Amino acid sequence: MSQAVLQPVLALPNLSVTAQGILNTISTFTLAALPVGVAVAIMRYRLYDIDRIISRTLAYAIVTGLLVGVYAGLVLLATQVLSIKSPVAVAAATLATAALFNPVRRGVQRVVDRRFNRSRYDADRTIAAFAARLQDSVDLAAVQADLASVVHRALEPAHLTLWMNDRG
Repeated sequence: MSQAVLQPVLALPNLSVTAQGILNTISTFTLAALPVGVAVAIMRYRLYDIDRIISRTLAYAIVTGLLVGVYAGLVLLATQVLSIKSPVAVAAATLATAALFNPVRRGVQRVVDRRFNRSRYDADRTIAAFAARLQDSVDLAAVQADLASVVHRALEPAHLTLWMNDRG
């Protein structure tokens, strides 16, 4: 009958048994901290809204696919078509793809929100239109009426009270 020998999680040569035990303990606590960190992030940033999770997951999956395609296309273009064999071509493709990340992410998120989170998308558009009208308005009564209508369209409250300071 053979006894099972427990292998350390992290085995590094030339380390004492005590050092390996300490490293194994640290790696175990690190792995245990991962779910705790995820839970804290979910609670802190209110990621428990399933529609938001689906929306962000879908948006980042699309962005990742698009950017991987762009990166592969740029690398193939530089190395195969233009016959540039230096690492500079790969670095340039990496920088170009990194520069495209935020614009592509914003555009994809806008499209995904428009499709899956319509109420937020409509509210954002309503507020942006109000802000554009507010820049040109000087009549206080018109601004009050416009603000009340925007709040009713965007948020649909049961009651709305607007307090204005008459002293200027």
